[in-house]
Amino acid sequence: MSRSVEIWLVRHGETTANAANVLSGWSDVPLTPKGEDQARALKPLLAGERFDAVWSSDLRRAIATAELAIDFPPRTDARLREMCFGDVEARPWSEIGASLRDALLAFVSFRAPGGEDLAAFKARVVDFANRLEPGRHLIFTHGGAIRALTMDLGEDRFISNGGLCALDWTRREVLFLKESG
Repeated sequence: MSRSVEIWLVRHGETTANAANVLSGWSDVPLTPKGEDQARALKPLLAGERFDAVWSSDLRRAIATAELAIDFPPRTDARLREMCFGDVEARPWSEIGASLRDALLAFVSFRAPGGEDLAAFKARVVDFANRLEPGRHLIFTHGGAIRALTMDLGEDRFISNGGLCALDWTRREVLFLKESG
């Protein structure tokens, strides 16, 4: 009998963009001191757990969260990045038009002007998960990527900064969700 694919997903700690209520997408923003604390708070949750591979988005907020939570650098993959928000990248949420905000929140059909199409974004993240070898994987990524993966399982889970969500990718189910703090 083959081993299943289990995925533990960690959303990066709070960033300067999160604190300012700004869309960050592919912008490479740093963690805030609170975000660093959220990352360190993951350490006892992950201590003693065994993973076959540890992955991260290639953006520094995800890498920094990993390094603070597990004390070593993860393997990086750009497919784990957040959605690219194009022309509204690095803009305050309050300055984005209501129809665009509503479409993004619904997370069903969305494309920011000059940005990534939601369907293509979801396909890129799901493709990464589908190509994982059997085993247990720890992945440091972004809220949108976690939401894309849980939606592919028929659930819509948005987790807070520093939160953790585990999936049995083979059985197509959410195993648990642990919010930060």
